[in-house]
Amino acid sequence: MTVDQLMAALRLAHIAAGMTALVVAPAAMLTSKGGPAHRRWGKVYFWMMAVVAATAVVLSLYRPQIFLALIAVFSFYSAFSGYRALYRKRPLAGQGPKGWDWAAAGVVVAASAMLLGLGIWRPGPAWERLGVVPVVFGVLGLVLGGRDLQRFARPPAARQQWWFDHMGGMLGSYIATVTAFSVVNFDLLPVGVRWLWPTVLGVPLIAAWITYYSRRFQRAAA
Repeated sequence: MTVDQLMAALRLAHIAAGMTALVVAPAAMLTSKGGPAHRRWGKVYFWMMAVVAATAVVLSLYRPQIFLALIAVFSFYSAFSGYRALYRKRPLAGQGPKGWDWAAAGVVVAASAMLLGLGIWRPGPAWERLGVVPVVFGVLGLVLGGRDLQRFARPPAARQQWWFDHMGGMLGSYIATVTAFSVVNFDLLPVGVRWLWPTVLGVPLIAAWITYYSRRFQRAAA
């Protein structure tokens, strides 16, 4: 197999995994939380996102397109952080972060800092066309990774924090999946709009969902 054939195979795997993630995520969202169907579709979604990220990094470095490689790291970390939150439910009782949690958070902080720096510097025409897109995602990645590092060092006392971290991470990664679909298919939209509308729409919806469950937990405790 030649290098070009290998890249073509990776591209097909990337597309197939991305489309699978786009379709199965709503199944996980709409099924009973914690139930077998939710766990099954959630795991399928997570591993599809892992394939998407791995193939994206290889393809982006081969071209090379550093922006897409950095975006792949940022996008997958959201899914990774949300998935790992399930294994850190009780950090004060010994279920704290492992070495790979620290390492992954450090990698996304470094990648996001590079994304932010290159977005401000704009070293070439491609970066000029992207406008504020790298800056926005760079800032979001720094906030996400920095927040996790802070919580690793000082675990929150709230018993349901893992739930909010899980929801926020997995839903945030789905925004990245929708963004990729938008960038590839919505050619009529301006570049910045294609990249940012899922974030502008999705982040407030995640905040509203988390607020809803927060109030629900408070009522149950009362």
